[in-house]
Amino acid sequence: MVLEMYQKLTFRDVRSPQEFRHGEAAEVVCDVIASPAPAVSWFYQKGFKSMEITEEHYSRFQVLPNNNLQIHKVTKADEGVYRCEARVEARGEIDFVDIEVVVNVPPVLSMLQQSFNATADYQESVTFTCVTSGSPDPEVTWHRKGQQLERSEQYVLNTMEGGRSTLTIRNIIQGDGGGYTCRATNKAGVEERELFLKVFVQPHITQLRNVTAVEGSAAMISCVAEGEPLPEISWRRANDGRSFTDGDKSQDGRMDVRGRHGKSMLTISGVKLTDLGRFDCEALSRIGGHQKSMFLDIEYMPKFQTNQTIFYSWEGNPVNISCDVKSNPPATMLWRRERLTISAEGTANTRVHTIDGKSLLEVTPVSDRDFGRYNCTARNNIGAKYQEFILAQADVPSNPYSVRLSAVSQRIATVTFMKPDSHGGVPIGHYLVNYKEVGSQDWRDVKSHGVQTIVLLTGLEPNTTYEVRVAAVNGKGQGEFSHTESFQTLPIREPSPPAVHGQRGMGKAYRLGLVKQDDGGMPIVEYIVKYKTDKEEQWMTKLVSGQQDFALLQPLQWNTRYEVEITARNIKGLSEPTFYQFFMPQKPDIIADSLFSGLGLGPVVGLGLVGLLLVLVVVDVSCYFLRQCGLLMCITRKLCSKKMATSGKSKEMEEGKAAYLGDGSKDPIVEMRTEEERITNHDGSPVHEPNETTPLTEPEKLPLKEENGKETLKPDMIEIKVHSDNSIHTKQDDSKA
Repeated sequence: MVLEMYQKLTFRDVRSPQEFRHGEAAEVVCDVIASPAPAVSWFYQKGFKSMEITEEHYSRFQVLPNNNLQIHKVTKADEGVYRCEARVEARGEIDFVDIEVVVNVPPVLSMLQQSFNATADYQESVTFTCVTSGSPDPEVTWHRKGQQLERSEQYVLNTMEGGRSTLTIRNIIQGDGGGYTCRATNKAGVEERELFLKVFVQPHITQLRNVTAVEGSAAMISCVAEGEPLPEISWRRANDGRSFTDGDKSQDGRMDVRGRHGKSMLTISGVKLTDLGRFDCEALSRIGGHQKSMFLDIEYMPKFQTNQTIFYSWEGNPVNISCDVKSNPPATMLWRRERLTISAEGTANTRVHTIDGKSLLEVTPVSDRDFGRYNCTARNNIGAKYQEFILAQADVPSNPYSVRLSAVSQRIATVTFMKPDSHGGVPIGHYLVNYKEVGSQDWRDVKSHGVQTIVLLTGLEPNTTYEVRVAAVNGKGQGEFSHTESFQTLPIREPSPPAVHGQRGMGKAYRLGLVKQDDGGMPIVEYIVKYKTDKEEQWMTKLVSGQQDFALLQPLQWNTRYEVEITARNIKGLSEPTFYQFFMPQKPDIIADSLFSGLGLGPVVGLGLVGLLLVLVVVDVSCYFLRQCGLLMCITRKLCSKKMATSGKSKEMEEGKAAYLGDGSKDPIVEMRTEEERITNHDGSPVHEPNETTPLTEPEKLPLKEENGKETLKPDMIEIKVHSDNSIHTKQDDSKA
């Protein structure tokens, strides 16, 4: 008896999806069991259709003995849903399972630009871009020097559509230069590419210091600069503008420049004081430059600046002996006298004053022992020097010589002389000139202005012989007089011919200026001025006081040439005449020029204002009588209104009244009275009648109107009284009362 066992068709642990790497041999697992053994078929699901996979149609597909489906070099196109169908034909049993096949593609990286340039310290930014592809979408990370970069203020990371990833580096500095890695990662693998950032750096001098050197030694000045690319370094001396680059030497061979790799050394051998000052170091590359300056200080031992080593004084007169020293560093100074140091506090007759490299020794000699040699010693850390000074006794100056007299006149003489050969050690302050009349014992003194060697003597007597001598005076005292010289003043004589200059006068006048001349030793009493036209024979004479400086000739004729003869007179007599000619111009065309030629600006303006006022008065009076308007009309209107108010109270008519007729006639009616009526009024008071000289006023020319032009008083209501004082009174007609 045979017992057969049957097993149901069963799929064991079939996973979906099943993932494979692009390009590998993919084996899609379909583990199915049954008894009897099932037959397995594979189908590719495309939409709602299923296509059976056979080796003859799909050469890369193969169903393995274990019923698995093998796909050679699987691609992304092979991705999809595959159906594993199992059948047990003996029982008619059939079943299937769908398996999703996923093909993972390793990342692929591409770069838009692989290298970048930037300049440091200019707040520049640069952006790297990576374009990735793959399945699934790769994850992009950025790395530098083995470290993954995280998002920060300096690094900005962005992921965009199309597989683009960017890294932006902000505010680039020199340290940001170098390589950066873009890394893309997914299930299928990892891909990375490197980008390079080259950072250019402006030249920057990092080391340059002031240098101090000792005179005569060597000075080495170093300048170090950095930058990308490395800059070239040059030097410039400020005091003369001379430039030095690598390999250069100065003309005297003392300056040499050597440099490499951003460092330059300037060497100065045998340093001199003229090297003192500023040196400029300049670092230059193709993207910029940088300059810094240093100062070369030179130390040297004291140097004395004083040329005067001999000083003069006398007992009781203080003198300052100056010890002026230049040194670096500053020197200390000491005074010695006969190997004894003079302390800063000084002694009874010496004092020491020191300030800014200068030391003053004030000595007040009291005896001969204070004169002699004094020593000033200056010392600093470089060395010491001393200088000797001599304090000598001063003397009075020697005598001037070569005394000469010049420009001698009746009352004036000029003394000139030569300076003394010796001033006695003390500068000459002034010169003293002595002069006197021959035979007199009284010398008169005249001091020179400062040290001028020319002195003017004034107030001399004419025709007199004088003696003169000169002495020099310094601080010590007065020296000896020079040899005495004699001179004689000129006698009194007639004046020299007067000098004149012409000046056009105003109108028909001519102003003749008189220039003061040699008066011959006595004052000029008068000038005798004779003048005539060139066509006349007769001279006109004008006497001008000797104190005047001009003569005014007038009246003269227009368009005429005049001849003038001027003679000066003093008590001695007349001078030789001086001749002069001038021409009077044409008569001016404008009368006003003659009328106002003698007036100043003020009187002319005043006359103009008076004339304008007279014109205004005439116009106002004309307006009063012709147009009944103007200022006078306004005054009359006010007066008439007051008089009418007064006449309303009186019932009497004043004599001399003339009233307009009621019919408007302009002929006045004159009221005649008897002798008795003319003598008294109704109240017995005397009446002042108009006489023959009293002007009559025509009343018809005085219509009174308001400002609106309407008449306020009718003609038959106005009366006019004429008095002997020529006043006019109006009042309202009261005949009806």
